[in-house]
Amino acid sequence: MPSNDARILLQAAVPTAAVGAVAAAVSGVVAGGEGAIGAIVATLVVILFMGIGLYVLQRTAKSLPHLFQAMGLMLYAAQILLLFVFLSLFKNTTLFNPRAFAITLVVGTLVWIAAQTRAHMKAKILYVEPDSGASNGDKPEKTGHSS
Repeated sequence: MPSNDARILLQAAVPTAAVGAVAAAVSGVVAGGEGAIGAIVATLVVILFMGIGLYVLQRTAKSLPHLFQAMGLMLYAAQILLLFVFLSLFKNTTLFNPRAFAITLVVGTLVWIAAQTRAHMKAKILYVEPDSGASNGDKPEKTGHSS
């Protein structure tokens, strides 16, 4: 993963993990150990799903840029479907508090999106690839009419 991609991933994952730690502490006080476990599981789900999504989108942008928008839409639909599968598998669990899980999941997702947006806005990403011939000291060819 190039340095910009890794930096954006890190700048999104760290605030999400910090909010998850706060949510685990608050949920532990409010709902006990099950609440803390629910918040931790939700934070891990957010970081895993969103991190994999960011990685897949970055790879798609580099290899198949014409499919970037369609891939983004498909990816978000797949994330929602996977979350639905996860929730259906654990709907009757006593391992964690579902309310703490749900609240942490929503808050963690919002923090991830805000942090990723901020990271993209602050990143200095070229939107035009520099010409490789110009860096060798070669003069660009004249393509227009010369007088």
